[in-house]
Amino acid sequence: MTRIGWLGTGRMGTALAARLLDAGEQVTVWNRTRSKTEPLAARGAAVAGALSELGGCEIVFIMVAGPGDLEEVVTGPGGLLAAPRRPEVIVDCSTVSAEVSARVRDAAERAGVAFLAAPVSGNPHVVAAGGACVVASGPAATFERVRAQLEQIAKVAVHAGDGEQARLVKLCTNLYLGMMVQALVEVTTLAEKGGTGRAAFLEFLNGTVLGSDWTRRRAGDLISRDWTPTFTTELLRKDFDLGLGAARSLEVPMPVGSAVYQLIQSAIGRGLRETDFLALYEQQAAAADLD
Repeated sequence: MTRIGWLGTGRMGTALAARLLDAGEQVTVWNRTRSKTEPLAARGAAVAGALSELGGCEIVFIMVAGPGDLEEVVTGPGGLLAAPRRPEVIVDCSTVSAEVSARVRDAAERAGVAFLAAPVSGNPHVVAAGGACVVASGPAATFERVRAQLEQIAKVAVHAGDGEQARLVKLCTNLYLGMMVQALVEVTTLAEKGGTGRAAFLEFLNGTVLGSDWTRRRAGDLISRDWTPTFTTELLRKDFDLGLGAARSLEVPMPVGSAVYQLIQSAIGRGLRETDFLALYEQQAAAADLD
């Protein structure tokens, strides 16, 4: 059996690693805050006492919050590449910029470790239900090496290229998600101020060709104004920062995305930083003077 390490057991990392455990994989987990590994230990995961212990695994998956965290856990003084033993493959599922990913890839390859960028689309609930999608990039042989594990994690695992293409694909997806949510809360607010309740409007919308699995799944939260975080407004801002930066470097105009970024920033300023990003509705409703 392949020995698998999992680095980073926040909400998303826990949901992803649990998919591997449920598939019968042998998984060793590590997190800076050890208590966050307890739910996975209860499901049969081994818990590493130190990050360096993951070097004894053949494949190490990573899910961390941002680019600085990725560089620290891979190339930092106490990172995977500095351990006495190194994994054969590192699979990074975080959402980071292509530039940081390329630096980490280069360092890994110079150390004799294969590196695959494999960001995940889907929140922890979607992951747990088996509905996540993975887009991966890196050498095709590395993708094939870990394909079985990726397909245990997600319903779809796509190889997008041999470099950093997966990073941009994931950012494009999250840019679209943010723009879609802003559009949804705008039209919902308009219908509501015109006298139609949120529940009735969303029931109608979800019955049309414009409805989607996402809007149908999240309609109840929007109706009840339940902003329990699945993906916070602050994390969405991070992805817009990265995505719009990529657009500038590639000389691609993003007029809608740029406007939505300012609305996300405004929502954070209004105290919606740690809420689910669907709480953009609160800002829209307030701007429309909707009681």
